[in-house]
Amino acid sequence: MKWQVNHRNSMIAMAVIFTQNLTKKFKDLLAVDGVNLVIEDGECFGLLGPNGAGKTSLIRMITAVSPPFKGDIWVFDKNLKTHSRQVKAILGVVPQVDNLDEDLTVLQNLTTFARYFNLPKPEALQRSREVLSLFELEDKRNSRIKELSGGMKRRLLLARGLINQPKIIILDEPTIGLDPQAKHLVWR
Repeated sequence: MKWQVNHRNSMIAMAVIFTQNLTKKFKDLLAVDGVNLVIEDGECFGLLGPNGAGKTSLIRMITAVSPPFKGDIWVFDKNLKTHSRQVKAILGVVPQVDNLDEDLTVLQNLTTFARYFNLPKPEALQRSREVLSLFELEDKRNSRIKELSGGMKRRLLLARGLINQPKIIILDEPTIGLDPQAKHLVWR
């Protein structure tokens, strides 16, 4: 038993994301069943599976949006149960669904989101401009969200996920709704 604890602790220490026996239930539905992950620094990790397989449920647990039914999650040596605020601060998350604020412009969406990370207003504005340039959305900075195409909204979600210069980027269906040129831009 002592070896298992020491082995687990060394795995946690070397992992960027470490999960142990992660389980998620919705009433009688077992969505995620005892998942163990070790994702190391610099690794690109993908979840593949059919619709309803539990991929998004797993992502929502790792990003501290939805608590696990059972199991543990560590991100950079921090247990998510006790350090969720610190973990959220180092994550860049791009959700599967569009959750942009329709009442704000493109630039306002980014600068407002940057404030969640306590970025000073000038820095939030600078980073917003940088990610708009990266995703070729500079000319849309003053547009309302309803004026954007689906692909532009997706690129804006990706830009927003980078606003805090995260240590870890978690993408849920990152290229959904993008044309081939935009997909290439995202992967680049």
